[in-house]
Order: sequence, then structure tokens, then C-alpha cells
Amino acid sequence: MSGLDFSVVGKKNPEKIFKYNSKDVILYALGIGAQTSELPFIYEGVSGGLKVFPSYATIPRRVAFPKLGKISFPKFIHGEELVRLYKPFSSQGEIICSSEVTNIYDKGKAAVINVTFTGLSSDREPLFEIESSFFYLGAGGFGGDRGPKTESLIPPEDTPPDFSVTYKTTENQAALYRLNGDFNPLHIDPEAARFGGQEKPILHGLCTYGFATRAILYSGCGGDVSRFKEFKVRFTNVVYPGESLTTEGWKVDGKFIIQVKTERAVVLSNAYAIVD
Repeated sequence: MSGLDFSVVGKKNPEKIFKYNSKDVILYALGIGAQTSELPFIYEGVSGGLKVFPSYATIPRRVAFPKLGKISFPKFIHGEELVRLYKPFSSQGEIICSSEVTNIYDKGKAAVINVTFTGLSSDREPLFEIESSFFYLGAGGFGGDRGPKTESLIPPEDTPPDFSVTYKTTENQAALYRLNGDFNPLHIDPEAARFGGQEKPILHGLCTYGFATRAILYSGCGGDVSRFKEFKVRFTNVVYPGESLTTEGWKVDGKFIIQVKTERAVVLSNAYAIVD
């Protein structure tokens, strides 16, 4: 038995409050590879005030993560992530978070769990909306709907990208990133990683997402967080701490088609970003 509680589908979960300060957003920036050359994101005393990377939206939503039953988290992995942003984050404050499990699909070898998260400011102005898909390995085969096919987004053939940015992760990247609140042992414990089907601990998918966000922010938005509106990805392969991540973007029909790869494989695909 998978341990999944299918009764959670369609139920809105109670609102939860996420409190944060400048130390938290700086820790997040460092967790996604920010350097001292990126002072506006890592120094609270910077002229003009501390900025927050748009992908920080993936952090507060954890307080509203739904109860799904008895889950073995080493077998619980990210499938897709879509973040829509309505206004930039302040460097400290409170965010009202809520969530809803919209569907649980049967993919045979895994169950796919779709969750929508929302974030509101303390005066209830919309901050973000997130649509997440998670694979729960070994939990499929329950006779459910396989779910719809998603639109395929492929970079243009024989066309160089409009931008290409490479960042190197460090050997301790996952150890640092987990301090933002994702303590899944898959990312630090070799035994837990093997139990989850990995040869060794892997980088958090949302850490890779954050590295890609940095690349898009600087290359597509000139570093202006208010211009970053939406970013969707599919997690297609693992990243090991210490590998380099190359983010490429092609401007097509008013948005960037995005692809992120290591020297081994494409790790984020079927991806796009919308910027002003």
C-alpha cells in the first residue's frame, strides 16, 4: 500500500502564516549560489534595500504543505513546478499561505500528486501562486486516471539561445540549501538516497530551479525582480552537488523557452519564463 490519503483531493487546507526576515532571504540567496558580486541579494545594508530572488516563493509555501497520508519522503520527488508572481517580496514580513491537492493521478509505477499553493501579503494582496506536481515512486497502480498530457516546449532547432549562463554548484550546495527548510534526507544521507533509488544524495530540484531563476533574472530582466512574472519547469534528471548548471533561453512568442543542463544531461526541460 502506498499510504496515500486520497480523501485530501479537492479539500482546501487551513491558512498558515510564514514569518521571515532578511537573514532568511540571504540564506536562500546563498543556497541558490549567489556570490558577493550579487550584493543586493545578500547584504541587508545595501543601498536601495535588500532584494529577494523571485524563486523565494517556493520557500514559504512549505508551511502549507498538505498532509498526504503516510509518505516515505525518499521516494517523493518533484515532477513539475510553475510559479506565478504578482509583486516582489519585501525583505521581511509575513505571508499567508494556503494549499489544495487538486488531483492524484496514476502513472503506473508512481502516483502524481498535483498541489496548488497561494501566498498573500499580511494585508491579503496576492503575492504568488504555485502549481506543483510530485511523483511518489511505487505508489501507482491503484487504477486511477493517468491524467492529461502536458504541452511540449522544445527549444528551436539550429538556433543559438538568446542567453546562456553557467553556474557551478558546490559540493555542499544541498547541505546549505536544506537549511531553508527542505530536510528530505534524500539530499544529504547516502543511505536514504540509495533507498530512494539514487546512487548518492542529489541536489534539491528547487535549488536547481533557483539557480535557473538567477540566470533568467540577470539575462532576461536586467536584475529587476519586478519584471520576473512566471517560470515553469519539468524536472527531467537529477543534479549532483558539485556539477555545473547551464541555463539557456530562447525568446519565442513573447516568452523565453528555457532549458537547463549539466555536462551529463538536460535537468530542466519543457520550461518557459515570462518577463516584462
